Amino acid sequence: MNYIPCPIDTSDVQLSDDLLELSEKLSENTHEVWATGRVKEGWIYGDSIDDEKKTTPCLVSYSQLPESEKEYDRNTAMETLKLIVKLGYKIEKNN
Repeated sequence: MNYIPCPIDTSDVQLSDDLLELSEKLSENTHEVWATGRVKEGWIYGDSIDDEKKTTPCLVSYSQLPESEKEYDRNTAMETLKLIVKLGYKIEKNN
């Protein structure tokens, strides 16, 4: 397999304070969507990840996740927002 990931470079994109705030909400929602999918697949909370028993310690609320898990969700949300901006789209909050 010779796949080489090549995401669009978003290192030059600076997000506004509103979008930074939105990124944390997106991070939390990303976790909720993931957790919903796991529960539907029969996964339950457990002290360790076990694919056969379908247990994971990450079936907790976002606020209870370890920072390392939150960082994964934050990176996904942040890079998505940066790509949207880089491609010329605007996200504006309604008053």
